[in-house]
Amino acid sequence: MMQKQRAKGQRESVFNNEVVSRFELYNSLFLTLPFYKIKDTGTLLPLFIKFCEEGVVNQETPDKIINSFFAKYTQHDTKKDIIDLLFRFIQYIERQVVLFDAVEDASFNKLNADDEENALLAYLKKGVDNQQLTDKVEKLIEDFSLRLVLTAHPTQFYPGSVLSIITDLTTAIKTNEISTIHLLLQQLGKTPFFNKKSPTPVDEALSLAWYLENVFYFAAANIQSGIDKTLAEYSIEPKKIVELGFWPGGDRDGNPNVHTDSTIQVSKMLRQILFRCYYRDFRNLKRRITFRGVEEAVSIVHDILYQNAFDPNIKHENIAENIIEHLLDIKRTLLKDHDGLFVDLVSDLIRKVELYGCHFASLDIRQDSRVLRDVHAYCRQSKPIISLFPENYDTLSEEEKIKALSFKSAKVNYNEKGDSLIEDTLQTIAEIKQIQDSNGNLACHRFIISNCQQASDILQLMELFLWNGWDEDNLTIDFVPLFETVHDLADAGKIMETLYSHPFYKKHLESRGNKQDIMLGFSDSTKDGGYLMANWSIFNAKVSLTETANKHNIQLAFFDGRGGPPSRGGGKTHRFYASMGKEIANKNIQLTIQGQTISSQYGSIDSAEFNIEQLINAGISAGIREKHNILLDPEHKNLLDEMAEDSFESFVALRKHPLFLSYLEKFSPLSLLSKITISSRPVKRNSGEKLKLEDLRAISFVTSWSQLKQNIPGFYGIGTALKNQEEKGNWDKIVETYNESGYFKTIIENCMMSMSKADFSITAHFADDKEYGAFWTMLFDEFELSKRLLLKLSGHTTLMENYPAEKRSIAVREKIVLPLVLIQHFALEQLQGDVSEQEQQSLEKLAIRTVYGIVNAGRNLA
Repeated sequence: MMQKQRAKGQRESVFNNEVVSRFELYNSLFLTLPFYKIKDTGTLLPLFIKFCEEGVVNQETPDKIINSFFAKYTQHDTKKDIIDLLFRFIQYIERQVVLFDAVEDASFNKLNADDEENALLAYLKKGVDNQQLTDKVEKLIEDFSLRLVLTAHPTQFYPGSVLSIITDLTTAIKTNEISTIHLLLQQLGKTPFFNKKSPTPVDEALSLAWYLENVFYFAAANIQSGIDKTLAEYSIEPKKIVELGFWPGGDRDGNPNVHTDSTIQVSKMLRQILFRCYYRDFRNLKRRITFRGVEEAVSIVHDILYQNAFDPNIKHENIAENIIEHLLDIKRTLLKDHDGLFVDLVSDLIRKVELYGCHFASLDIRQDSRVLRDVHAYCRQSKPIISLFPENYDTLSEEEKIKALSFKSAKVNYNEKGDSLIEDTLQTIAEIKQIQDSNGNLACHRFIISNCQQASDILQLMELFLWNGWDEDNLTIDFVPLFETVHDLADAGKIMETLYSHPFYKKHLESRGNKQDIMLGFSDSTKDGGYLMANWSIFNAKVSLTETANKHNIQLAFFDGRGGPPSRGGGKTHRFYASMGKEIANKNIQLTIQGQTISSQYGSIDSAEFNIEQLINAGISAGIREKHNILLDPEHKNLLDEMAEDSFESFVALRKHPLFLSYLEKFSPLSLLSKITISSRPVKRNSGEKLKLEDLRAISFVTSWSQLKQNIPGFYGIGTALKNQEEKGNWDKIVETYNESGYFKTIIENCMMSMSKADFSITAHFADDKEYGAFWTMLFDEFELSKRLLLKLSGHTTLMENYPAEKRSIAVREKIVLPLVLIQHFALEQLQGDVSEQEQQSLEKLAIRTVYGIVNAGRNLA
């Protein structure tokens, strides 16, 4: 215990010395740079920050804080002049956030030096004198995998030019190259941060592909290399562990901007970027391997890689095995005739080709079940399909519908053209085959059905494939149901039981190695039922689905749709996987990484390797220990059932409050998010209609609350749930559950992380609002109740007491962006009044611009 406390103290000391002190040094340099031809902007900003801090302490309104500042320190008295200077402040603060990111990233290895031991190596060492343990490790490695799937909602806020500056700035800060840092800060000040128009899905894909090319290409291969070497030391065959997935260009759920041509372009783009990476590596290899006996093989590989990297007219084929064979020829010659000189360079490239093939990352296709039902209905109106179904098919029960499905391959003669969604679905189904032919089956092999509510949603989609160019014996597709709402999660086990028992689906699964992926959505379940109910519903769904899969001898993989913040499944993610217990399938860890999670946890090779290794360690540790999860014991399960239900009722009551949506629309930038040029995806489904909570995307919902600095989805209801148990005399039971269950403890710690990024003092003046004062007070009271009881439960005096460095990081970041939050509230408040059309446009742009910096600073707010 004392050792852990000492380690925490050392980490905090390193953080203060390496991050905070250096940031203050470079920030003072940064503020003296005259970027924008506005005199004294850098001088006025520190005064403005101090003025904002004092104003919040005094519970003053943003309008009073900002107008008082301008009256005291500037000569600006027109709205235009005030807005112009506020824009300059925003531009400086945006770059302060980047500077802090770079300083923190530069210190990453020092801050995380002794975090965790390599679990695989540790267990293999223990197994030297324990054959049973060695056998267990071998079996686990045979089955184990980690798939990271990059998604684009929201898309990464920084363009590639800024990401490159951040990378170079981080490198310069590591070695204190002051002159280079000075130049890069100047470049940063003059480089545009954002697009003037919304990106297309292909633009989003290109933005995220920066991370594939510059981070994951190296990090995943380095991790795999370490695993291979560890296994080789213990005479165990190497096993591919790390897999990459990709959503931009394939995820069309609710995004009318994604079309078949987007999907094709992205698959081609991923291939081309990959071959350019291969070619870059091979050029370095070629400079070293200048010996006799390898000339022909080197020349062949060079030509293959060059043509596939740079010739747009070359026919795309899956040539990964061909490349590997030529590289093996080179390797054999080096070992035989040249003492194995530089053989490690060849082995490294072989490993990369084995990992990434010709596709780099698997492109997932996703569409909503309601759209897929419409496509099935459209196809049923055409010959010869029309003869296979009764006219009243849509009114049949679920059981009757499944009986009516025939799974016959057919060439459909469509009577008339369908709408755009129908046409896109049919074209995409046909084009997946072409993508597989060009880049390999792994290039595009999963179709995810979001909002999956019944077994027929999967089975009908399988028929669509059979009617559009595929046949039963070569259906190289994995059909992945996505269960999202609390209700759908509860029904998931029954749905999969129906599928596993269905003859056609059972046969298909056998052809896919009896492996089934199931996606679970954290974001929508939180929006639907609140933080605690969402996490508990997903836990129970995983237990039920694992039991069902085991009964049918299916190897199950859960694909977790996790966002950045705890309210969307983020936070200390690896701790969830380490604490699953043997009752939950955990040998194939799959999760989405998106938005700021990509830049904060996978933004550099160092941080990506660290976080990948943490997930692998968590999975291997849990797989070897196979501990029983105590949350399934009646005394703990009944307790969590009650708490989840109480928090659910509290959260649903809040959602149903007549002021809930109007409060968000008035005080947060929710109504302006559609004008932000960061994503191709609309803010809500049914984008042409009036805003309804059920249509609002979870990411917009969570982002709006984080902009308010209230983070309601991350904690609301948990205080009420704890209070009810305390009043029932069950407090000691809750403490026991917290101390004994790693899973429950992670839920609590992530909740405290979310709350640490909330600051109700910023909106304290809302309490005096005639219409919304009582509503704000209700939110604040639940926050205070939750905070008090969470601290009591954890035995801490402050939130995130166990993570002092992270806590300090959050505090510095929140201080940096406090002016942005107040500027946003100022702009939104001004928009409520009488303003001209030109002033309205300027104020909207002002409010919108603050969103970027607030989310970027939070790193996992969206």
